[in-house]
Amino acid sequence: MTNIEAIKDGFRLINRNWQLVVVQLGMVIISTIGFFIIVGIPLAIAFIIFGIDLTGLTDLKDIFKILKEPSEIISRYLGLFFIIIASFMLYIILISLFGIYIFGGSVGVLGRSLRDKTLRFSMRTFFDEAKKLFTRLFGFTAVIGILVIIAAFILGILGGSIAALVSFAKSQDSTLALFFGIFFSLILIIIALALILGIISITLYGIASLFFKGTGPIKSLKEVIHYLIRHPNAFWLYTVLCGVYILTSFLMILLGYPFTLIPVIGTILSFPYQLISYAFQTYIGLAVIATILTYYYSTEILSNPVVEGPAPQPPVQDETTIQDS
Repeated sequence: MTNIEAIKDGFRLINRNWQLVVVQLGMVIISTIGFFIIVGIPLAIAFIIFGIDLTGLTDLKDIFKILKEPSEIISRYLGLFFIIIASFMLYIILISLFGIYIFGGSVGVLGRSLRDKTLRFSMRTFFDEAKKLFTRLFGFTAVIGILVIIAAFILGILGGSIAALVSFAKSQDSTLALFFGIFFSLILIIIALALILGIISITLYGIASLFFKGTGPIKSLKEVIHYLIRHPNAFWLYTVLCGVYILTSFLMILLGYPFTLIPVIGTILSFPYQLISYAFQTYIGLAVIATILTYYYSTEILSNPVVEGPAPQPPVQDETTIQDS
């Protein structure tokens, strides 16, 4: 399968399951309501206890004037401060689990639609797939999180080494230090981009392996690494898709900028535009996932069909047994 065919099939797949965009929008609404309930209420209580007048916060300088002694406020209301932190952490945990659940349902619906072209979207199928994939997807996300931490640690070591090298070169020659700073900074940026793209591509193709092969988190990680080595075009396909998604998001933000220049009407019009913009970006993001699933299914599953073994033969009777009978 070529990249163009995969992209076309990916858009066809998401067009057959356009209801997933609505589900994603519903998740955003629920997440926003949850933020106000879990985090907003403790913050409102904190503002009341601290005696902070929110109507007077017209400028960033007013916030710094009110919180000019944050250590004193924290030490005075330490218990409430911990409640606010705990509520924020609880919100992050709950919204992460909810996001994994919704993402698992979306992947399951798209994957089943690839296997069965006649399958239509239904919330029952969505919830069934979300339940099936949740545990394995959570474990796989945890494994990817460890990879991200390792990658950040490596980048931190490289960044510190480059800073030390540039500092040493600066003591010798400023021109040499400038050259080293630009050269090694570019190398660090390239390495960072390669790690980010590599980890995200491993994540998406690993989720495809998780669904189609029913493997666990660790086995899916091993298999997807072997898959990307055997199919390097899969990495470049994701790189192109990632670039298109970033460019599309940038254009949507750029088109929405003029609304901020209009005093009153711009604020009113910006809300429906932001909603439409987010729906369009969600559609493109789901199309990217559908394309990845389509390419993996075509190159890994359909190209390696399960070969059934020969039919079992009846046991051969011994010659002496036949004569006795």
